[in-house]
Amino acid sequence: MISFFANLFGYVLNFLYQFIHNYGIAIILFSVVLKLIMLPISIKQQKTMKKSAKIQTKMKEIQDKYKNNPEKLNQETMDLYKREKMSPFSGCLSAIIQIILLFAVFYLVRSPLTYMTKVEPAVIEQYTNEIKQQENNKNNAYPEIAIIKEKGQEDERVNINMEFLGLDLSSVPSQDFSDWKVYVIPALYVLTSFVSMQMTTKMQTKKKEDGTTDEMDAVAQANKSMSYIMPIMSVSIAIIAPLGLALYWLVNNILMIVERLILNKFMKDEEEE
Repeated sequence: MISFFANLFGYVLNFLYQFIHNYGIAIILFSVVLKLIMLPISIKQQKTMKKSAKIQTKMKEIQDKYKNNPEKLNQETMDLYKREKMSPFSGCLSAIIQIILLFAVFYLVRSPLTYMTKVEPAVIEQYTNEIKQQENNKNNAYPEIAIIKEKGQEDERVNINMEFLGLDLSSVPSQDFSDWKVYVIPALYVLTSFVSMQMTTKMQTKKKEDGTTDEMDAVAQANKSMSYIMPIMSVSIAIIAPLGLALYWLVNNILMIVERLILNKFMKDEEEE
C-alpha cells in the first residue's frame, strides 16, 4: 500500500518538477496540493477537536459520578458520544492517514528515480552496482540518491536538480555531521512542530468559568498523544533521511498552522452566528 501511494505521489511531484526544474520548489508545491486534497479531512478533524473540548465538562461529571461502577461509566460514556454524534475512534482515521503519508513520502524521497522520474529498473541497478564498487560510497542506505549525485551530470535520465537555497536536498543529516547547514530544515521543523502541538493542546482543552481547565476525554487524549508521537517519529526519520523529506514536513507544518488558524476563525464566526 505504501508503495502504491509513493508511486502516485511521484507522478504529482514529477509533473510539478517538469515545470519548475527545481526539486525543492516542486516539493513545496506538492505539499500545497496535498494539503488542499486533505482539506475535507482536516476540517472534520478540527471540528471533532472543538466538539471534544466542549463535552469535557459532561465527561468529567460522568467520570466522577460512576467512578466506582466501570460498567455504568462505559455505558454512559458511549451514550454521551451517541448524543453528541461523536465516535471514540474519531481520531483513528486521521492517525492512519498521517502514518501512510509519512511513509509514502519517505519512500518517494528515498527513491526518487523509482517513484518520481520512473527511471527503468535496469538503469538503476546498473548504476547501483557501479557505485557499490567505489570505496568512497557514503550513501549505501540511499542508492538512488548516490546515483543522482555521482551520475546525474553525465546521464540526464538520472539527473534531478536538488539545489535549494544553498542546500543540497539529497544530503542526509546523519551522514554529514560537519555541515551545520543540513540541520537548518530539521531544526525549523522541530520549532514549527512545537507551535503546532501548542495549538492542538489549546483547541482540545476547554476553559471553565473560574479559569481552570477540564480534564480531556478519551478522544482528546488520543489526539493529543498522536500530536506528540507523530513529530517525534518524524524528526527521528528526518535525521536519517534526505533533506527533501524534512523540507516536505516543514512546509506541511507551516501549512497546517495557517490552516488551523483560518479554520478556527471560520468555525468561531459560525458559532457566534
